[in-house]
Amino acid sequence: MNTENTETSDYAGCYAPELRRDRERAALEVLRSTGVDVLEAALVAKEALECGRGRVRRARECVRLGAEEMRKREKTVTFRKAVEMALEEREKKNRRARTVTDFRYYCKRLMVRNPGLSERRMRSITSDDCRAYLQTAYGESPSQYRKARAILSGVFSTAIRHDWCDSNPVSRVEVPDVVEKPIEPLTIEEVERLEAAAQMPEHQDMQLSLHLMLYCGIRPTEVSRIDPERDIDWQNQRVVVRPTTSKTGGGRVVPLRKADAITVRTIPHRWIHRWRALRKAAGWGKETAHPWRQDVCRHTFATYHAARFRNFAALQMEMGHRDSSLLHTRYVYAGNGTEATALRYFRV
Repeated sequence: MNTENTETSDYAGCYAPELRRDRERAALEVLRSTGVDVLEAALVAKEALECGRGRVRRARECVRLGAEEMRKREKTVTFRKAVEMALEEREKKNRRARTVTDFRYYCKRLMVRNPGLSERRMRSITSDDCRAYLQTAYGESPSQYRKARAILSGVFSTAIRHDWCDSNPVSRVEVPDVVEKPIEPLTIEEVERLEAAAQMPEHQDMQLSLHLMLYCGIRPTEVSRIDPERDIDWQNQRVVVRPTTSKTGGGRVVPLRKADAITVRTIPHRWIHRWRALRKAAGWGKETAHPWRQDVCRHTFATYHAARFRNFAALQMEMGHRDSSLLHTRYVYAGNGTEATALRYFRV
């Protein structure tokens, strides 16, 4: 017997008039007991049956699924709350201060540049929303857009772990291509200007830092974390960049070339300010006609290393790269990277 057909058959023909009136009165009492206007309650029941295509069992299933979806929507938090939780988790995992600072900065800028985002519920934010938020806050810089996209994805990953949303909408946001700019290493004369500034009494505490950037290819943020007593083997002339020091989390050992040229073997406090002051003394800064190019010391080291030694395997290890593809594409034809200038650079 088809129970579905029985459910949807016209009950008017199934019951005696008296019994039918009793059932109708009972139905009214059920509707009144909801506390909702009887007509409105009847309309809701009608809509449920229409969703169930006239079948009672199917209508009940529609109601159950709808109630479950409503519970999911209500179990969520605002974007600001999700950011706070993501930051808290990163601090508990002892992430580097710079990592936490960047996470906080990028999220704050997203909320400042996009009024209303901070109070948006996580489940309500779509991929199109994420794309628009990123474009508004970081559209002018492809590299910052990429980093902001990764950080925004991290916020949603945190929300998913706490069951505040079911999926990560950032995964459907395209990653913009970053066009690599031509390498412009420092000229020998510019290198000499920096070294001359590091000989000034007020900047001598930056001698070791400058040497590590120019002749070891160590990143500025990594240099600021190095402990000369612990991380530098002066006797064997090598520098240990530990995983906790490295930007990428991978350790490496780098030759310390021309160590005898270093007379002051310290890494100063307030390193960023000291590094900015040294560059200014050498003629670079906002007030000059020569703006400083980011990571130019590292690019200079790689350019002259490639021209001098022609050993990309060694250069890859010293730079801390996973493979040599970037080195081959960026430094083989780099400007000023001739063997003659490389010999002058390394003072051979």
